[in-house]
Amino acid sequence: MNWIILIIAGLFEVGFAACLGKVKETSGSEMYYWFTGFLASLTISMLLLMKATQTLPIGTAYAVWTGIGAVGTVIVGILFFKDPVSFWRIFFIATLIGSVVGLKAVSH
Repeated sequence: MNWIILIIAGLFEVGFAACLGKVKETSGSEMYYWFTGFLASLTISMLLLMKATQTLPIGTAYAVWTGIGAVGTVIVGILFFKDPVSFWRIFFIATLIGSVVGLKAVSH
C-alpha cells in the first residue's frame, strides 16, 4: 500500500512542478491560482511522502519519489511546455526509469 502512496506522492510532485511552470508563464490573478495549485500539490506530495517513509526505507522512497517527479516533469515539459526532445534526453529518462524500477525490485 505504501508503494501506491509513494507513486501518488510522485505524481503530485509532477503537479507542483507543472504549476510552477504555469506561474512563470502567467500574470495577475491567473498566476495566483497556479501558485495556489503549486502550494496544494507541494503539501499533498510531502504529506504522502512522509506517510510512505513510515514503512519504506527513506533512501529508496526519496529516490523513487524524485525519479517519478523527474520523469513526469520531463514528459509534462515536452507535452505542454514545448521542451526540446532529443535522443539523449529520452535515453537518460529511460535509464532513470530503469533505476527506479531497480530500486523497487531490490527493496524489501
